[in-house]
Amino acid sequence: MLVTEQEILELKKFVFELNSIEKSAVIVEGKRDSNALRKLGFSGKVLEYHRFGGMNNFADSVAKYDRLIILFDRDKKGRTLTGKTIQLLQRRTRVDLSFKRKLRIITKGKIMFIEQLVSYESFLA
Repeated sequence: MLVTEQEILELKKFVFELNSIEKSAVIVEGKRDSNALRKLGFSGKVLEYHRFGGMNNFADSVAKYDRLIILFDRDKKGRTLTGKTIQLLQRRTRVDLSFKRKLRIITKGKIMFIEQLVSYESFLA
């Protein structure tokens, strides 16, 4: 994969911004997504959707955070989960999709799945 210097700089800034937000959690679909964020340098709270055993358990458990940053994949399943999450949580806590958009812009659409972010790991070290 061809990676530009601009992508690397913007991805570093992206991770820094994620790390600087307090009382929040980043929501991803599964373990590989979580691992990819960690390898890029994210040190905050990551919650894996698939560990909660269903949408209602998930919604009840994550509503305690002031801000939820959703980083579900950009495939059909990820878009469906994003929609359901917004629907269930919009009145209970702040749902933030801005980082999902930023990631799409930074990677110029090359990253469909959060786990693919590991391809940037060697550039950020």
